[in-house]
Amino acid sequence: MSTDEVLAGVGPRLRRLRKEREVTLAGLSEATGISVSTLSRLESGLRKPSLELLLPIAQAHEVPLDELVGAPPVRDPRVRGEPIVRYGRTHLPLTRQPGGLQAFKVVEPQRKLDPDPRTHEGYEWLYVLSGRLRLVLGEHDVVLVAGEAAEFDTRVPHWFGSTGEGPVEFLSLFGPQGERMHVRARPRRP
Repeated sequence: MSTDEVLAGVGPRLRRLRKEREVTLAGLSEATGISVSTLSRLESGLRKPSLELLLPIAQAHEVPLDELVGAPPVRDPRVRGEPIVRYGRTHLPLTRQPGGLQAFKVVEPQRKLDPDPRTHEGYEWLYVLSGRLRLVLGEHDVVLVAGEAAEFDTRVPHWFGSTGEGPVEFLSLFGPQGERMHVRARPRRP
């Protein structure tokens, strides 16, 4: 709905609310300090509503400003992304919009893999929810347990996965640069 359409609906809504409450224009004028002629022009659509006019009217009727302007209802805040399975790892999206900061809950099954460090632009944050997460970062080879976090520049060769002792669940946060395709940190041997 366009702004003009929203504004066009304010006048009829003001008139309906005033009549439902059995308030006269004179009575509303007295309660708000707004002249009868201005209130009449607002209700008939001959005057555009402004915040300075709508706030006292909302207070006089004891209704939220949203009710006067017919604001759309707040959308369902739950994020319901479809799981994405990549290389045996399940990624559950925790954010809705593509681009910008992305958040995923990641479920890595129990498996023992040889690290294959890669690089890409960006910065990554990991937080372990359960299990043990092996992180190879440059010369470091560490194990993170539930409640531990790591953050690193993804231009440093890195790899993370299960230690092989059980599954691991963790949160992964990264910016748009992290969505680019990974490139090998070292060339393949011929």
